[in-house]
Parts: sequence; C-alpha cells; structure tokens
Amino acid sequence: MVAEQSARILVASNRGPVSYAFAAPGAEGAGGESGSAGSAAGLVAKRGGGGLVSGLSAVGGEAVWVCAALGEGDREAARRTGGRLDPADTGGQTVRMLDIDPETFATAYNGVANSVLWFVHHMLYQTPLDPVFDAGFRREWAAYEAYNAAFADALAEDAAEGAAVLVQDYHLCLVPGMLRERRPDLRIGHFSHTPWAPPEYFRLLPDDIARQLLHGLLGADRAAFLTHRWADAFRACCTDLLGEVPATRIGVHGLGADADFLRERSRRPDVDERLATLRDQIGPDRKVIVRVDRTELSKNIVRGLLAYRELLTERPEWRERVVHVAFAYPSRQDLSVYRDYTAEVSRVAEEINETFGTDGWRPVILHVEDDFARSLAAYRLADVALVNPIRDGMNLVAKEIPLVSDDGCALVLSREAGAHEELGEDAVTVNPYDVTGTAEALHTALSMGTEERAERCKRLAASAAALPPQQWFLDQLDGL
Repeated sequence: MVAEQSARILVASNRGPVSYAFAAPGAEGAGGESGSAGSAAGLVAKRGGGGLVSGLSAVGGEAVWVCAALGEGDREAARRTGGRLDPADTGGQTVRMLDIDPETFATAYNGVANSVLWFVHHMLYQTPLDPVFDAGFRREWAAYEAYNAAFADALAEDAAEGAAVLVQDYHLCLVPGMLRERRPDLRIGHFSHTPWAPPEYFRLLPDDIARQLLHGLLGADRAAFLTHRWADAFRACCTDLLGEVPATRIGVHGLGADADFLRERSRRPDVDERLATLRDQIGPDRKVIVRVDRTELSKNIVRGLLAYRELLTERPEWRERVVHVAFAYPSRQDLSVYRDYTAEVSRVAEEINETFGTDGWRPVILHVEDDFARSLAAYRLADVALVNPIRDGMNLVAKEIPLVSDDGCALVLSREAGAHEELGEDAVTVNPYDVTGTAEALHTALSMGTEERAERCKRLAASAAALPPQQWFLDQLDGL
C-alpha cells in the first residue's frame, strides 16, 4: 500500500481512468487495446480516455488519482487491492479507487448529482411538476454528503503537507470545504465541467442546500470554470445567496481538443473502413450533416432532428441532396426520463425516413451504439456539424469535428454551448429552442461556398486546439 500523506499532486473525480468488468469464460486477461487484467485475476481492465486522462499525463506518475468504484467489477478490484490499483491496469497512473457503499453511491450519483445538480445547472426542469424537494430528497442529500465525505477522507489521508488537490465537477461540490476542515494546509482547486446556473434558477434548490453547495466550492483556494459566463454566474450566486463576493479566486480554462491525437487516430485503418461504409450508405454527391452526442437531455437531439425535418419540408431542393448522419449514444438509461428521450430520438428519425425517404435515399442515418472509430469517420465526412445543446459546459464535439474534417466543415452552434465563447465568430449561431431558425441555419451552412467553409473551418480548428488537455491541466495546477 502507498504510504499515507505522500502525494504532492492529487486529482479527485467520480470516474477514474480505468474500469473493471468480470472476464468472460476463457477471456481472462484479454484486454487488448483496452487494458489488461493486471493483478485482479478474473477481471478485465479497460482504460478510458477524455480530457482529464490526457491532462494528467502531463505530470506522469507524480499524481494520485482518487475515484469511485462505479460497478461490481470496480468494487471487486478495489476490494482485492485495498483500493490501490495495479499500475499495469491504469497506464502507469497511481489510482486509489474508493469502494463506497453501493446504495450510498447510487443515491448520490443518480438521486442528487444527475437528477438534481445536472438538471439545475443545465436548466432542464419542467417546473410545473419538478423539482420536488421533500423528505425523500433530504435522505438522498445525506447520501451525497456521505459520498463527498468519503473523497475528503481519502484525499486528506494521501496528501503530503502543502499538496495541491484538484477536485473535479458537480459530483464533488462539497469536497473542497470538507477537505479544508480536515487539512487546512492543502492547496485546493475545484473545476466545474458543467455550466453554472444563474441565481434565479439556482434558487430552485432549498436555500440551505444552495448555500451548502456554494460554501463547499468556496472551501477551495480557487474555483475554475470552462467559460467566463459560467464563472460570472457562480459569482452572482454567491452575491445573491451569501451576500458576499467570493474571496476564493476564480479561474477560467476553456478545455480544448487533443488535436494531435484526434488527427492521428482518425487516419487509422479501422476509421478508413467505417468511412467507406458510411460513404456507401450516404451515396455519391450528397452533402452530409453530422452530429455525435450522447442521448443526454441537454444535447437537444430531438429539436435538431425536427429542424432537419423542417429543412426538408420548407426547402425541398435539399431532398435527395443531403443526408443527416446522427450518432446518438444512449446515456443514463437507469433513469426513465433518459430512456424515454432515447426512444423519442429513434422515433423522430424513423418518421423523417418514412416521410421523405426514397428507394435510393435514406435522409437520416441513425446509430445508437457507441463506436469511436465510426464517430471519427463521420467527423471526416462532415460538410456541416450540428451542435445545438440547450445548455452545455463546453461541448468538445464542436471543437473536434473541425479538427478532423477532411474538406472543411461549417459549424451550426448553439449560443448556449460553452464552446460558443471561443467559436461563435466563425460558426452559424442558433437559438437551441428555435427549430425554424435552426432549419434556416442548416440551409445557410449547406449553401456556404467551399472557400468560405474551408477558411472558417481553419479558424475553428485553431481555436479548438488553443488549450489542449495537458496544458489545461497544468494551468489549473499553476493557478494554485
């Protein structure tokens, strides 16, 4: 076991860089590209990606990553190793995985983080009926407090004197304040990957819990956000609910895409194979509108499809000349509202195909199975990228497609995406609720001249790569 109070840099997040599943009979240790079974016999480790994984590579094995066990495979690995995972499974990173009581974890994660905090910051509630903050919610909130306390205890135990601790996202809003109480010597940062709600919406929360969340983040030396808009909203909430401007320093770090990785990965043979398949499905001489999203309520996939349907209705000249490639990967299917939303995405896509499709033209190509290589193939094909979230902390897809597009793409971008702060000047901006306006924006983007589209895409790609994950992480560290 790693000696206590030894780490100079620590990162805390709900999800870690590796996940475990029980090996199928005869498949033990066959992790392939996804990792190895390591010391956890009977388990297969799969290493993840994303900005935090890339960012943490900037400090190598110097940092300790504290995360939660998400499923039974993770819990078994944590039990066998005392929570200190085998570096062979983690790509050399030092990872402490917390085996939090499954019921406590599920209640904190689904009952509070994803069903309350996510809904507040993305302004998703249908307020005539939701939210309802009753005695049952108070019990769920107690689980969120316990979940955060488990992280605070682990970080306090592992951190060296004066260590830097970077706490990530809405799952762990209480950790900075709790950790400050346990270890006042530490330098603590918190980074929010979501938007932050304006005061009038944040006040949907019970007053005491709203204040507790703010005080939790104010326990950090520095609270950081993806855009100035979200940082300003946090300041406004502090002024409105606490009556004070936060003494905690505020930072803004607009996470960019990993351009080198994406460009290299998008040219591998498996992507080329999927590219050929997509071209066959689309047919020759057709424009391609691409979207790649999880079926997350905030991503606004249904209104995007409705806008495409209106484009085909009101602009019949585009029929048989354009295909909408929509990859909508199911998200949070343990929550009924997400299952219903995923079903509605499929229903609307099928309705468009039934209404407009011909023997030689399928207007919507919809895939609901996650396939990274296929997503990269779609990126390369895109003439138009459609990114129209209701509200989004950043939205890396808006940055990734211009980086990978073979011939340059036009970007139709919601003004409510954090990425709009950096990319809006070269995008075709839309109000995400305005289906007619989005249909017109698609027409504008499809009609854009080749030279203008290429020039815009070049500038979009430069902005998208301005703060790659490693520098994004180091800037947060330097800020402490």
